[in-house]
Amino acid sequence: MMKLDIQLFAVPFRKVSKTRKRMRRSHNAMEVPGMTKCPKCGEMIKPHRVCPNCGSYKGKVEVAKEEK
Repeated sequence: MMKLDIQLFAVPFRKVSKTRKRMRRSHNAMEVPGMTKCPKCGEMIKPHRVCPNCGSYKGKVEVAKEEK
């Protein structure tokens, strides 16, 4: 007689419901980055970065903007 190598895999007893699947994936949602207002011009910027609008950081002008 031949010996058969049968591999048995785990098979779920019940289908995973939509609610349970969505609860498991609730941590995968994208987050809105925290934004602050530039104290000089009022533009919304990411914290701890030079303002791209006016070029200031912590109240000092760090990057001089060219005027046309």
